[in-house]
Amino acid sequence: MRKAIFPGSFDPITLGHVDIVNRALPLFDEIIIAIGVNADKKYMFSLEERVNFIKENYKDFPKIKVTTYSGLTTDYCQKEEVDFILRGLRNPADFEFEKAIAQTNRKLSNIETVFLLTSHDTAFISSSIVRDVYRHGGDITGFVPKSVLKK
Repeated sequence: MRKAIFPGSFDPITLGHVDIVNRALPLFDEIIIAIGVNADKKYMFSLEERVNFIKENYKDFPKIKVTTYSGLTTDYCQKEEVDFILRGLRNPADFEFEKAIAQTNRKLSNIETVFLLTSHDTAFISSSIVRDVYRHGGDITGFVPKSVLKK
């Protein structure tokens, strides 16, 4: 069984994240969307809200599992018996950052990282941009799934 983990803070999940997951569905038997917990980081949305956003968005997708974890992603992958880490790339800066993480993860374990390029219509979207637009009363309709808009 080919299992992948898609780790992130998802604060909030964006249409860019959704694009990557949806396009990865044919590649894997199961995708675990894993929300990393970092006690030192201040989030806009609670962990429960972020889990609910993702679960609501993927309620009709049996291949998607939503979990939370803390610690090293590679340790969580081993616990869940996952052989692939899924990551999206928006631009060259993402590639350089993600390449270093992928190489570190590979050194720590035998876990491969699979990169998917974001679609051109979602490549500009990031959670931090969404949070900034939201904080200032802007319309985030074209940036996040309906599950987030219900909030």
